[in-house]
Amino acid sequence: MAPKKNNAEIKILFKKFEQTRDFQIREELIKKHLYIAEILSKKYANKGIDYEDIYQVACLGLIYAIDRYDLSKGYEFSSFATPTIIGEIKKYFRDKGWSIRVPRRIQEISKSVNNAKSMLSQELQKTPTVKDIANYLNLSEETILEALEASNVYTVGSLDSTIENENDDKKINLRTLVGEEDKFYDMVENKDFIMRTMAKLSDIERKIIEDRYFNKKTQIVIAEEVGLSQMTVSRLEKKILSKFKQEYKRIN
Repeated sequence: MAPKKNNAEIKILFKKFEQTRDFQIREELIKKHLYIAEILSKKYANKGIDYEDIYQVACLGLIYAIDRYDLSKGYEFSSFATPTIIGEIKKYFRDKGWSIRVPRRIQEISKSVNNAKSMLSQELQKTPTVKDIANYLNLSEETILEALEASNVYTVGSLDSTIENENDDKKINLRTLVGEEDKFYDMVENKDFIMRTMAKLSDIERKIIEDRYFNKKTQIVIAEEVGLSQMTVSRLEKKILSKFKQEYKRIN
């Protein structure tokens, strides 16, 4: 019963986070799912980049996944987070210039595996299993898996590919799981800065910023609510934005 209870608690946390975007709830979700980042990081260890660096990247991917997760879509968070984290790790490997040394033996086996997959796909009229490839090449399944894993490090997965859904037999397109980056993620990364700067503002200054940039109100509406002229609100807004710029320059 414990796993089901824990799963229910996780869903409640995600629901609360969707509604509030509370940083404390976010931190709790991160802590509860760090094991995913750890497991995936270990898969890419000993490939030319320090484990700690890979783990940090995986944690970043985990944070992105938590921020993007949509509970209403019905799939488990682990199914959503895994391709997101792996995508970040692979991107990190690419950004590092692919300076990864794969043993020549594995390189040669990888070529043979790719050829075997092509041959067996035509012969069997289906995607060959690891066992099929191992029997075809007269190698152990462990060796085939090692070669496939090495190949995956160098291959960028297509967003048009699919994965199995844990809850039913339907397949999920990766494009629906891994969204494109947009301005929201810059906001997430700078959220601490925004909150610290907002705390230094007066009540009226904080209301103007919250209403203008979070509640999408016009200066005229804000002016009516606070009892000031639209011109005064405009001048205050410019003054507040100047404070943000000065604070940003100060810490950077």
